[in-house]
Amino acid sequence: MIRKLNEQDRAELLAFLGKDPALNLFLIADVENFGFDQDFQEVWGEFEPENGLLKAVLLRYEHNYLPYAAGPFNVQGFADIMKQDERMEMLSGSTSIAGLFSQYISIRKEKSLHFAELKELEGEKSLPASAEISAQRATLQNVESICSLMDGIEEFEVSPESSRSSMRRTLETGTGRTYFVERDGRTAAAASTTAENSMSAMVVSVATHPDYRGQGLASLVVTKLCSDLVSEGKSLCLFYDNPDAASIYKRIGFRDIGDWSMLYR
Repeated sequence: MIRKLNEQDRAELLAFLGKDPALNLFLIADVENFGFDQDFQEVWGEFEPENGLLKAVLLRYEHNYLPYAAGPFNVQGFADIMKQDERMEMLSGSTSIAGLFSQYISIRKEKSLHFAELKELEGEKSLPASAEISAQRATLQNVESICSLMDGIEEFEVSPESSRSSMRRTLETGTGRTYFVERDGRTAAAASTTAENSMSAMVVSVATHPDYRGQGLASLVVTKLCSDLVSEGKSLCLFYDNPDAASIYKRIGFRDIGDWSMLYR
């Protein structure tokens, strides 16, 4: 049986997701931070008919969907929910789960990424004073400039409207943060977290303007961002598919723990 979840399901849901906390970082954070009664978020669960135990979860955030299951589940049932959303943009999840939906949903593009986790900074544990000054923490006033950088990065598939609304909400709610570097009056590089929760956060939207690549700016903002979170006792996760990016991440302590897929409708 599949039904929409509500506040009374919180404890069971978080206990279910907590069995694999790194993989379920997004789900845990969205439930902790936004609950079940937001217009931009909904959560469904599938329950075992024999004992009523939760066996699979589907979360909608804006027009993006994230499924999780600990074993076999009703893939078509979740697909039918997603197909009712005419503005659906993306389905993401561990490769073993997300790949099951390709026979039920028309997909125009699929992207596979490595999934890595950082628990403790290695190598350069602190930044020189000059780097501390040049890597600024973003406020709402910086959203447009940072998102304009993201608009020009081919790898990013999120619409301009969604990227701006998502960053504003993240900064307003404290569920994420962004560091950026300016050069020549514009954002030259940036890195953000999202899905910050009591234990962890996801590093996202690491980008450098083409005119400023090769100057170590991405390394600067990522290291400053991660240093902030680790000092607060939180672990970090991220996705990557670029070997050059991987060298930055692994140099400061990220380690591969799985694979992740994003399917664009």
